[in-house]
Amino acid sequence: MTTSSSSYVFGPYKIDPREVFYTTPFSYAMVNLRPLLPAHVLVCPKRLVPRFTDLTADETSDLWLTAQKVGSRLETFHNATSLTLAIQDGPQAGQTVPHVHIHIMPRKGGDFEKNDEIYDALDEKEKELKQKLDLDKDRVDRSIEEMANEASQYRSLLDQ
Repeated sequence: MTTSSSSYVFGPYKIDPREVFYTTPFSYAMVNLRPLLPAHVLVCPKRLVPRFTDLTADETSDLWLTAQKVGSRLETFHNATSLTLAIQDGPQAGQTVPHVHIHIMPRKGGDFEKNDEIYDALDEKEKELKQKLDLDKDRVDRSIEEMANEASQYRSLLDQ
């Protein structure tokens, strides 16, 4: 299902609909402001839900089915061989935006020297993003045009 003119939030932040490339009745997928790897995207419930255990059964099912579909299409599109799916659930787990989200990262051999370094990198990116969002430090983020172009490309993959 493609996106509509709906409004989206990610925790306290409003998301430009051009960043969203796939929606379902309960979830949406969006491109990442600061991807760790090509095609690093996020899948979120539409309802603002801070913690994984706060999701309803329908939201939980829909979130993971959406992650499965999005991950599969992006893995194929980017000629990747694996996927990393990660949830940081709560501040002590590295969650900086209080809204459940699944990180989906298509993986290729050699993208990280040691495979599990991706989790350290993910934690570091979350900390950087929190600093940017909280302190509005001078940082170089991807432009809305760049993110909209990527989302448009992925939208066509998921319309199939």
